[in-house]
Amino acid sequence: MKFKKAGWEAVNGTSLKGSVYTTYADLVEAFGEPEAGGDKTTVEWALRFEDGTIATIYDWKTYATPMGPYDWHIGGKSKMAEVRVTQALQQTALA
Repeated sequence: MKFKKAGWEAVNGTSLKGSVYTTYADLVEAFGEPEAGGDKTTVEWALRFEDGTIATIYDWKTYATPMGPYDWHIGGKSKMAEVRVTQALQQTALA
């Protein structure tokens, strides 16, 4: 499924919907470079998938960006956010 980076106004009101166990490098390969984090994150991705699903991917209270395997948080407005992020990572791994 195709996606593009979403503006921060699009992700306003999202909340934790799931997680994905992967590495920072795999996320960068699939979604490009992240944005700088906020108060409780070091990095974040804000995405809008072609079906309109909004998703965020972020670390939480780590205080240093995890580079090895980590349970990355997935935020969204529905559980579909977790599904779309997982699908995009799988497609990248198969490419």
